[in-house]
Amino acid sequence: MTAIPAPHADTGYRRFLDECEHLARPFGPGSFGAKAEAFARFFGTPKFLIGQTLLVGTWILLNALKIVHFDIYPFILLNLAFSLQAAYAAPLILLAQTRQADRDKAHAEADAKHREAVARSTIQREVQAQRGITLLKQLLDENTALTKQVEALTREIHGKVVAA
Repeated sequence: MTAIPAPHADTGYRRFLDECEHLARPFGPGSFGAKAEAFARFFGTPKFLIGQTLLVGTWILLNALKIVHFDIYPFILLNLAFSLQAAYAAPLILLAQTRQADRDKAHAEADAKHREAVARSTIQREVQAQRGITLLKQLLDENTALTKQVEALTREIHGKVVAA
């Protein structure tokens, strides 16, 4: 049987994630990265959608009722604002998705390495258990043989004591 290498001393799952630590911040480790990620994540929230709907509805209502006159129908300034928003939102969201995919892949690889380490240590424990069972059988056989020898010696001594 081939010897199975002992697993790393640190048996925690997190040790496999150390090599993908650089992916923890998808937009970089600085304050820009944190703000950009928060901004990208905010786009899909109900809070953003409700807020934007209220803002657009107010914009259209104020201009359609001619309460203000800065963006009259067909609301070109509003369309420009939407275009500007899309120009910044789309790349941020795509970048966030790409980096999330990288993180998911790194976690999947770490999970696979963890499963392999668990499998190796399980095989190693099974091999050790089998060696222990074999040793116990050997000791039991030796004990049985010694018991038979003691029994034979006891009969021989008993026979000599009774004869004397």
